[in-house]
Amino acid sequence: MASVASTYARAFADVVLSEKLDAQRATGELRRIAGLLGESSDLRRVWENPAIPAEQKRRLLDAIAKRDGIEKAVRNLIAVLIDHRRVQYLGGVIQQLEKELDARLGFAEAQITSVRELGDAEKRSLEAQIAKLTGKKVRAKFGQDPSLLGGVVVRIGSTIYDGSVKGQLEKIREAIAGD
Repeated sequence: MASVASTYARAFADVVLSEKLDAQRATGELRRIAGLLGESSDLRRVWENPAIPAEQKRRLLDAIAKRDGIEKAVRNLIAVLIDHRRVQYLGGVIQQLEKELDARLGFAEAQITSVRELGDAEKRSLEAQIAKLTGKKVRAKFGQDPSLLGGVVVRIGSTIYDGSVKGQLEKIREAIAGD
């Protein structure tokens, strides 16, 4: 599935960048259509049914696109997925597309976990420090974990920066146990 999703995601990222589309709008519209698919088993059955002519499926897609103001490029991607019986991969395509666009546009996604809710100034400061560290623009997601005791843990891809009290205590324990 990953290779199918990444193939469509790379191709659509090419379209987004070459046509200078708003990447956030395009991914938002794809998420909206994925949400419709998740909510409506009837829509899913129609788009996934090989017995229903592709033209009818595209007419239904066009009605949805017109109603929701979906960009032509997004509509065309969904049409291609429908025509190639790949609409069930839409969620994976969206995930891969976001990663592809982040990489191409120079964004780093950071998961920041702290013991408490951070204030806006603290969030901006952490994002600035991560941007300086990575040399990329940062798209941060914040979470909470009371077991950290204090400090923060930052995950960027597979790299983890542990500045938590819990992490420091574990390092001290390992140092003492190692001696």
